Amino acid sequence: MGSSVYRVHKGVGKPIVFKGLEGQYFMWLGGGIVGLLVVFALLHMTGVNTYICLGLILSGGGGMIVYVYQLSRRYGQYGMMKTAAKRKIPRVVRCNSRKIFIKY
Repeated sequence: MGSSVYRVHKGVGKPIVFKGLEGQYFMWLGGGIVGLLVVFALLHMTGVNTYICLGLILSGGGGMIVYVYQLSRRYGQYGMMKTAAKRKIPRVVRCNSRKIFIKY
């Protein structure tokens, strides 16, 4: 009996990257595509001409893709989450009373 040789998967622990799009931006792109699908259905059900619907959706989709790729390039994999978290940190913490420092 010969010994089995198994190759270790080299991509474990690495972020997902596809043509420059990283990590969380796949969700943003997927959510945008689903949103455009819903908008197309609503426009089509209200009786808007199909070619007008397609033009609006294709231009909106192109703009959305360009915007998501810009976000991915500007912030990287975790940068947008870090920026959002940084905005939530208060600039000043004020204490108008000494009661919290006095032990009973």
